[in-house]
Amino acid sequence: MARQRVQALLMGGQACVLYGAAEFSRDVDFAILPAPANLERFRSAMKELSAHCIAVPPLEADYLLRGHAVHFRCQHPDAKDIRVDIMARLRAMDDFAGLWERRTTLTSADGTVYELLSPDDLVQAKKTQRDKDWLMLRRLVEVYYFQNRGSESPDKIRFWLKELRTPELLLEAAASQPQFSQELVNERPLLSPALAQDQGEVARLLAQEEQALREKDRLYWLPLKAELEALRHQRLRQ
Repeated sequence: MARQRVQALLMGGQACVLYGAAEFSRDVDFAILPAPANLERFRSAMKELSAHCIAVPPLEADYLLRGHAVHFRCQHPDAKDIRVDIMARLRAMDDFAGLWERRTTLTSADGTVYELLSPDDLVQAKKTQRDKDWLMLRRLVEVYYFQNRGSESPDKIRFWLKELRTPELLLEAAASQPQFSQELVNERPLLSPALAQDQGEVARLLAQEEQALREKDRLYWLPLKAELEALRHQRLRQ
């Protein structure tokens, strides 16, 4: 991907690994710029990896811009059977330009450069219907909290208060930042019982909050799944 100069952002489990919230994954997920020239560079990268598009839809900008994911399976010996999934539009999130502006750039010891979704954007992307995404979301925010707890900035404090999903840590964060917590109560009502140190109520509202977000994701994918089903039937007829 780097050699072909594909403008893309690593997300999913592999991004979580690089942020320190370890997760085993055989898939590699990218948010990608759906511009024609960039998609052509991506096609070149997939050709290098002997990767073929699997399932539907095909690799076309129109499908990506509507929110579909496009899936590839690598056959190159160095990446045998690894799946590459790309998306250009993520539910309730900025377009690629906004995601790119907020990205995190990491360089490994061997000089490899990784462009990642920002922690905030990665957390939003993990708010799906899948159980494993909620476990990883919780772990990711905890890691970010512990790594940065001694160097609080207003943005980081707001991020923790809006995204922490561990009742004990929410009570701790609210107690240490009562002013910011009060400021965000309308946006996240469970901060009110967190300020009152009511752990049971915080846990109840966390479950309620998660269920509502899962339902939003389910409703978002309903029309897209219907499109995929129509494409599958069309392919079978052909």
